[in-house]
Amino acid sequence: MPRRLDGAIILVTGAAGTLGSAISAAIEADGGVVVRSDLAGRPGTDVALDVTREDDWTAAMTAVSSRHGRLDGLVNNAGVVSLGDVEQTTFAEWRRVMAVNADGVFLGCKYAMPLLALGTRPSIVNLSSVSGLVGGANLAAYNASKGAVRLLTKSVALAGARKTPQVRCNSVHPAFVESDMVEGIAGATRDPARSKERMAGDIPLGRMARPPEIAEAVVWLLSDASSFMTGSELVLDGGLVAR
Repeated sequence: MPRRLDGAIILVTGAAGTLGSAISAAIEADGGVVVRSDLAGRPGTDVALDVTREDDWTAAMTAVSSRHGRLDGLVNNAGVVSLGDVEQTTFAEWRRVMAVNADGVFLGCKYAMPLLALGTRPSIVNLSSVSGLVGGANLAAYNASKGAVRLLTKSVALAGARKTPQVRCNSVHPAFVESDMVEGIAGATRDPARSKERMAGDIPLGRMARPPEIAEAVVWLLSDASSFMTGSELVLDGGLVAR
């Protein structure tokens, strides 16, 4: 198989988590050079980055510029989840989820653009969720944040299409993934094992997504194999929204 990302410089946020680690490994397996970013102190991090802080983004872009001189791809993967309906969710928790999931993607797209302009066929991949397409009574903040990522992606794609070189931007919408995030959701319930069974049971294929399945889709969107795709949603939900 040809190495689709041969030599491409790609920044991944939230790279220390389950999904971020899988995405980073898949990029490297396809020949790309990964700049792993996460909160300071997280294992395997190349660049310390709190995605909610503008100063961290400018420092991260300076570091990438110094080491590589350009950026060919950005994966806005960092995210958090919060359970609660609109009455149960505190304003502080709402703001925390929106800051990481929506503000973080906005800041990433904004501050990466100058370096992406120096790249070859640059591509941005934003991790949204199936919860950015359909609602859940107990996911008020998470739904809002991931819906914001979906439409921000389209705006960035339209702006990127006017640039030279053109910058593509697409969103990925997984259902439940076997990950630290899902473990955290289940762990907050009375019966974690039963909760995970119910999550998998909600998916027509009868199981959660595996991290490499999502990672392979991200690699495809970063590569020239998806060269005519921008402003689109790639839904990886095991048939969840087909019902």
